[in-house]
Amino acid sequence: MSAEARLRETLCLLARSLFERGLTHGSTGNISARTEDGGLLVSPTGTSFGRLDPGRLARFDADGNHVDGDRPTKEMPLHSAFYDTRGTAGAVVHLHSCHSVALSLLTEPGEEFLPPLTPYGMMQLGPVELLPFFLPGDPAMGQAVRGLAGKRSAVMLANHGPVVAGRDVEAACNAIEELEATAQLALLTRGLNPRALTGAQQRAVIARFDLEWDA
Repeated sequence: MSAEARLRETLCLLARSLFERGLTHGSTGNISARTEDGGLLVSPTGTSFGRLDPGRLARFDADGNHVDGDRPTKEMPLHSAFYDTRGTAGAVVHLHSCHSVALSLLTEPGEEFLPPLTPYGMMQLGPVELLPFFLPGDPAMGQAVRGLAGKRSAVMLANHGPVVAGRDVEAACNAIEELEATAQLALLTRGLNPRALTGAQQRAVIARFDLEWDA
């Protein structure tokens, strides 16, 4: 099996896992991954994460031309923005996960989106930028990500869903699951005065794991 064939299988396998565990639903969400030749594999528009076909993924060449497969997701500006601004991005995942969307309804853009409840959100995500509401498919979403100049690996689209870039598709999926789990913890403990990580504890995590941190 070629490297691209393995990547196609892995992308669809992980997407189905996210779907089967309720982290996205219906035909929501999209996922992409960088190929060895610098191109992209992208989930098609209007498809379910639970039923992606490896042979029908949209294929882009290294110049950004759609060369094979079905028509890609309408959220391509989001994906392109991460690839163009973060040199380490090897995959991008966007979900409509329930707890993170719910938390976005209770948080204003500019506020800290994910509280520092565990070290793992810090380690896998860094600071998560809450972006304002955009209409689905609006290229302005990609422009907003570009405006962050590659300083964020994860953003939350208000009233919509999270978007996470990772070094590969496994890392991106792991990180977006951590985002959803942290959002769930934040909702479960909201109003209960939870014991979050102190400033000193946060600095220790940043130093111990050599995190890039531009809060």
